[in-house]
Amino acid sequence: MDSAFSTISKLLEKLPGIGPRHAARLVLALLDRPQAELDELGSAIRDLKKRVLQCRECFNVSDDGLCAICRNSRRDLKSILVVEKVTDLEAVERSGIWRGVYHILGGVIAPVDGIGPEHLHIRELAERVDRVLQQAGSVELVLATNPTSTGEMTAMYIRDMFTGTPGVQTTRLARGLSTGTHLEYADELTLKHALDARK
Repeated sequence: MDSAFSTISKLLEKLPGIGPRHAARLVLALLDRPQAELDELGSAIRDLKKRVLQCRECFNVSDDGLCAICRNSRRDLKSILVVEKVTDLEAVERSGIWRGVYHILGGVIAPVDGIGPEHLHIRELAERVDRVLQQAGSVELVLATNPTSTGEMTAMYIRDMFTGTPGVQTTRLARGLSTGTHLEYADELTLKHALDARK
């Protein structure tokens, strides 16, 4: 029979990015915390799905069904940055540059893994675009999926979906060589994007 230490470690290993050694270190760190903190953590985890909701508009995390970004009247509702996951949104928000809103797909199209468009928030994106078009007459979708084969496939799928739709402009984040990169070490996809996005 597994010990309590081993059982908790194995449960933590189920989380993304947590290996056996990391899980063991986390359990040891938890053992050093006061019981009141552990009770508070346990209670917060138990109520997680009740207290942390998805924003009904963009699928960001929310406490009340609409996230702070979607509630912010100063955001440009006609500019929607389409990202794969919440952590992508957080990275862009930290930059403080984007003044539009977001739409989180919840992943990418990955046929090998059995993930098709119907498994993502693509239908909801189409419905949202229709609402914005009715209210404002135009919308820009900035496709900010990651530069992987599945990210590119997902971006192309969305772009094709809106091709020919009046009032909808789809753009893709520019990608290219970062400062300090030597051409000889750049991969083909990076070079292609660098050439395509040249000024």
